Amino acid sequence: MQSWRLPEIETPEGSRSPVVLLSENEARAVLIGLAPGQELGDHQVKEHAWIVVVDGSAQLGAVAGETIDASVGTLVHFEPDERHFVRSAQGAKFLLLLAPWPGPGHFRGDAAAAAG
Repeated sequence: MQSWRLPEIETPEGSRSPVVLLSENEARAVLIGLAPGQELGDHQVKEHAWIVVVDGSAQLGAVAGETIDASVGTLVHFEPDERHFVRSAQGAKFLLLLAPWPGPGHFRGDAAAAAG
């Protein structure tokens, strides 16, 4: 068994210093901090992405749809390849769970390797 006290883990450089808590074939857990005013702009990942706000508050949204104001304890799910953003006016810390890890097509060379 492994455990983490997420609010106590430092992320001093905001999104530039994510903390990979666990990375295995089934999933990856990453703790990310956003400094006040910082954002992860429009992007997508190849995996299912679950985001849990563990400190502060953030605005999360799908580029093609809904935006929500998320406070501590909010869980949000994005489908693989769903374009989304995360931003925080006051600062936030959130747990990002990616599964399966890595998702099909995560590494750019995957398609070429499979074809060759």
